[in-house]
Amino acid sequence: MTSTTLTPRSRAKSDYLNLTLWTFQGWIAMFFVAAGYAKLTESMENLTVLMHWPAMASVNFVRGLGVVEIVLALMVLAPLVSWRVGRPLLLTASVGLLALQSIMLILHAMELDIGLALTNLFLIAITAPVLWFRRH
Repeated sequence: MTSTTLTPRSRAKSDYLNLTLWTFQGWIAMFFVAAGYAKLTESMENLTVLMHWPAMASVNFVRGLGVVEIVLALMVLAPLVSWRVGRPLLLTASVGLLALQSIMLILHAMELDIGLALTNLFLIAITAPVLWFRRH
């Protein structure tokens, strides 16, 4: 069995990376809890005004997507409870959120909804590093 000795510089770099990833995870969780909550509580008319795609989907689909977003958001924070159980949940949630964000990016880009497309790009940009660095 070998052990790795961290120099103060590599330890600081590791600490900064960990802090950055936790910050990203918090932002992801806050965004998707809020988005899911809005999909669960707002009327379809309000959702259609905010985002055009709910007009093309059923009420049950939109509400179900809200539940999925909230569950995935909570899974992103699962390592707070237990790293052993939480890490696989975090990785699964990251993959699910990246897939969801990619689909929504394509949908928003096709509708020329630039603001929402940029939001999806930002979310992809903070979710991908979480998946990449937390998988090790």
